[in-house]
Amino acid sequence: MIVLDTSVLYALLDGRDERHRDAAAWYGECTEELATTPLVLAEVDHLTAARAGRRALAALRHDAAAGAYTVEWWSSATRDAVEVAERYEDLGASLTDASLVGLAARLGTVAIATFDERHFRAMRPLAGGQAFHLLPLDEA
Repeated sequence: MIVLDTSVLYALLDGRDERHRDAAAWYGECTEELATTPLVLAEVDHLTAARAGRRALAALRHDAAAGAYTVEWWSSATRDAVEVAERYEDLGASLTDASLVGLAARLGTVAIATFDERHFRAMRPLAGGQAFHLLPLDEA
């Protein structure tokens, strides 16, 4: 299972994004299931509507509804995200990024699809592992 961050999901949708090719190449080879949180979905929906246009927005919404990735939220998700965000307050970690740290722990993975090295290289997994494995960056 791989946790999906805003940066990779958005890059997949916007062909003009400087990281689109890297994201598309990685996604084309990805055989694992993907999961994200509603915070990421809302963030990507907003960015896509503002920057990438109607076609990309329709693709995002279709993919989400079709189950291209699961969107997960659990009973303690808000509390978990707040605790992680507070732990990394000096880093400026958002609730969105913090929710992915919580989701990774819940799913028992350290794999996160992201281009956000600043946050995810500094944050540590909650359960198991010394660091997150960032995709596609750590495969290059």
